[in-house]
Amino acid sequence: MKKLAPKEFLKEAMGTPVIDVRSPGEFEEGHIPNAINMPLFTNEERAIVGTLYKRTGKDAAVLKGLEIVGPKMVDFARQAGEIAIDKQLLVHCWRGGMRSESMAWLFERTGLQCGLLIGGYKGYRNHLMEQMESIQNLIVIEGHTGSGKTEILSALAARGEQIIDLEGLACHRGSAFGGIGQAPQPTTQQFQNDLYQAFSVLQPELPIWVEGESKTIGKVYLPDPFWHAMNQSRVIEIEVPLKARVSRLVDDYAGLNADAMKQSISRLERRLGNKRMTEILEYYQNQNFHKVAELLLEYYDKTYQHSTETYREQYEVLNLADGNAQTNAALLIKQNQH
Repeated sequence: MKKLAPKEFLKEAMGTPVIDVRSPGEFEEGHIPNAINMPLFTNEERAIVGTLYKRTGKDAAVLKGLEIVGPKMVDFARQAGEIAIDKQLLVHCWRGGMRSESMAWLFERTGLQCGLLIGGYKGYRNHLMEQMESIQNLIVIEGHTGSGKTEILSALAARGEQIIDLEGLACHRGSAFGGIGQAPQPTTQQFQNDLYQAFSVLQPELPIWVEGESKTIGKVYLPDPFWHAMNQSRVIEIEVPLKARVSRLVDDYAGLNADAMKQSISRLERRLGNKRMTEILEYYQNQNFHKVAELLLEYYDKTYQHSTETYREQYEVLNLADGNAQTNAALLIKQNQH
């Protein structure tokens, strides 16, 4: 079996299946995108072996592990044969130790060839953070709520520009209402892994467009190196007329689950005040969604203004006539060429 540093491992993973032999709980917390979980131990079995290791030492834990794994070996070998491409597999565990080496040994006894990840998943995560530190050529699109930044990103991609859709990866639109109608959010680890995957296939010497975000998007956190890179990058702030922003919010949110929307409005009571919150809920109940959007934008505009005060002098401002994403994407490309 060959042992591969994270960079080489991920390069080979573009055409070779990756087997993650960690427990289901470890895998769910975060894994290399597209990896297949073939756990050596269940969550409960891993706990048993780990407890034994701490109490009586390595030898007893290894014997217990063999006792657990023995009956599973035929199934492991059969699954590996079905997954392998041209008899090639990549295998890793948490630290690149006994679990992955044992499984790779088994697979190779059946005629497969295996590559092992040096340092395991932990090594991969360290590599991810190191690579994030070298990100260049980010262009951050800032703008008030309702400016259509996400739609502009899609329009930029359609024009051949490189983008990273942070909110798409996070399954959250980044506001108190951002999770409504979205798939469940990934864990922070998985979000960061998916972000690295999205970044790694781009050409780093060319511009990469992203939407301005806070450190958190819903419940997930941007990696510190990526967050730092965003704060050091070129920022273009788009100014879209209020009327267009209101219309966009109505289009995006008026058709979503009413109970979830009202709950989200109620959770803003501390920031809006009881009187304003009650007023907004009444307008929502009467389906006056444009008024709801106008009142909420009063709050979000103040929040945006406060959050960007430190950096606003560094922003390039681009005034836009309306909310047309295709037109605005073209104008952003033109602005970037200046």
